[in-house]
Amino acid sequence: MTYAEFWPRYLRQHSRPATRRVHVLGTLLGVLLLVGAIVYADWRLAAAALVVGYGAAWLSHVFVERNRPETFSHPLWSLARDLRMTWLALTGGLRAELDRHGIG
Repeated sequence: MTYAEFWPRYLRQHSRPATRRVHVLGTLLGVLLLVGAIVYADWRLAAAALVVGYGAAWLSHVFVERNRPETFSHPLWSLARDLRMTWLALTGGLRAELDRHGIG
């Protein structure tokens, strides 16, 4: 599988709106905590960013989507695609991507 082929697969693994919402929220909080870690030079905030970001995502896969997070098979690709999904959700482009790949 190529990086480009991973995007539709990633979207299919996040087919439920609640899963995507939890991912976006977790990613945003994780990024804010990471920025805080840099600004305040506090490694605890960086650790919290990982716990919040990945914790939210993984919990949504267990309780909402009921599938295995892509992080376990493609960690870097998954992170990049999570950031892309978050950006598209915030800028209004996610619906078009979901439709383009036939995802409800």
